[in-house]
Amino acid sequence: MGASRDLRCLALLLLLLGLPAGAARGPVGTQRTGLLAEALRRLQEVFDIEALPHDVLPHKKPPQFMVELFHKVADSNGITKAPGLLEGNMVRSLEDRDYFDQSYFYFNISSVGKNEQMLKAELRVFKLNKNHMPQKSFWQHFLKVEVYEVLDRGSTPERRTLISSRLLSMYTEGWEVFNVTQTVSRWVGNSSVNRGFLISTTHVSKNKMEVNFVRFAKSQRNLRDSRNAFLVLFTNHDRQRAFHFLPSSTEFQPAAPDDAASSSLPRQNEVLANIRVNKSRRIRDTSAFSPRDPIVPCQLSDLFVDFHEIGWAGWIIFPRGYKAYYCKGACLFPLGESLRATNHATVQSIVHTLKLSKEVSTPCCVPDKLNSISIMYFDDNENVVLKNYKDMVAASCGCH
Repeated sequence: MGASRDLRCLALLLLLLGLPAGAARGPVGTQRTGLLAEALRRLQEVFDIEALPHDVLPHKKPPQFMVELFHKVADSNGITKAPGLLEGNMVRSLEDRDYFDQSYFYFNISSVGKNEQMLKAELRVFKLNKNHMPQKSFWQHFLKVEVYEVLDRGSTPERRTLISSRLLSMYTEGWEVFNVTQTVSRWVGNSSVNRGFLISTTHVSKNKMEVNFVRFAKSQRNLRDSRNAFLVLFTNHDRQRAFHFLPSSTEFQPAAPDDAASSSLPRQNEVLANIRVNKSRRIRDTSAFSPRDPIVPCQLSDLFVDFHEIGWAGWIIFPRGYKAYYCKGACLFPLGESLRATNHATVQSIVHTLKLSKEVSTPCCVPDKLNSISIMYFDDNENVVLKNYKDMVAASCGCH
């Protein structure tokens, strides 16, 4: 992400948090700037994104099968419908990058990380219908399609290994899917051996054999075709192995306790995007209740993360944002069954109520069930990625 975009995001966050644009100047302003920069870095870590795509891609459309896959596994807010609908936790669709040879297909797999476990790889190609076929009665109805791994890429690749073959109807068109898992798994382990795929078709007429008489759709460099070939990768992304804090130019240092201005600094969890709480109220610290506030028991409250308003809408396809919710309210004695209090929380509430210890506070109102979300986005190579994120939505609250 470029410096100009960093500044735009920073200015936007300042605006959303109700801070004047000049707040980024001076000692306190520098502190706020550091806090907001740290918030952006932590937000990238939550979504496991090392670098944001450089450009927005409003002109580009995702493949239809990826759109259908998203709606199969998630609702309009990205909330996962049920576990196990998605094979693995990450799906990539890599578009064919060869624009010249009608039978040759090449896919750049450099975006696949070493920490990803390959579950399945599919080569998706669109078979074109052959029109104006003379003397159809002399042609066999089926043709043989063979998919090869290219071992030595040249003007005419001779060295190749057969991966898959099948019979197809001569007179129909549509998507064909070939399993290429073993080949692509080897490529991920050693990307230098990736020289692409070659697809050949053969069929027999009354007197002779015809080769490559039937074609598969290919896009041109400056003309995208919705039927272009894709390599679709289903992987398990080991976030624990990949997770690390992104490098920063300076370490964030919190303000000293006696800094009067520090009390106005937003909490880090309040900096997440332009989050609308209860739709009409600005974010504020709800960890303490003043005597004037009515006592509200621990419960879910509205919390919406809007990708458009933090400048991510240009590369996130679905959803526009999601309802994360958060837990708010008091955990006062006696804790009813609806608060799903732990035994420890029950004992703690008794100790606090009886004032057996001045240091013991009431239990905390926190999520006790979390749901996952799915997000579809463009990566920096313009590939479309569908990824599942665990523990992103508070589904219920309890006293702990």
